[in-house]
Amino acid sequence: MKYTMKKKDYLRVVLILAIFFLALGGWLLHLRIHPIAKDAENWIPAVAGFISVFVIPVLFIFRSTISFAYLLNGMTVIIGTITMTHFTIENPPQIWTLKTILLGTLFADIMILWGKFALGKALFEMDSVVSQPDGSRRTGRFFRFPNMGFWFVHVVTLTVVYIIGDYFWK
Repeated sequence: MKYTMKKKDYLRVVLILAIFFLALGGWLLHLRIHPIAKDAENWIPAVAGFISVFVIPVLFIFRSTISFAYLLNGMTVIIGTITMTHFTIENPPQIWTLKTILLGTLFADIMILWGKFALGKALFEMDSVVSQPDGSRRTGRFFRFPNMGFWFVHVVTLTVVYIIGDYFWK
């Protein structure tokens, strides 16, 4: 009996591999730039990178864990965005121009992270479309999971918590 992969299953595999390779590339860059042995603070991106490379892609494989994979993927993107923005603010370019913002900060790295978020959203939505074959739109409150307002609230809330923690931790 010959098995042929359905197009949707093939696309899922490609998207999961894309998340894996984006996360692996980011993790390897982090390990090169911020070695764990150099500073205890480097453990945070190392652990987040490990989760992004090994845990999240595996969770996306199984339909029963796709929602958790999407949630974990989004949270690692938000945490990475906040910490890299903080690093850029603490180590600013000498002059702020469009060129230094785009090429002299961690803006590009943050954009790569949000590409990983978009891939996770695509995987989650592919699964959601199957569960809603009539093509009906998702309903519910804008700020509830899995709507985009949920992510907006968490970006804002986690940023505020991070700023407060950074202020009092010094």
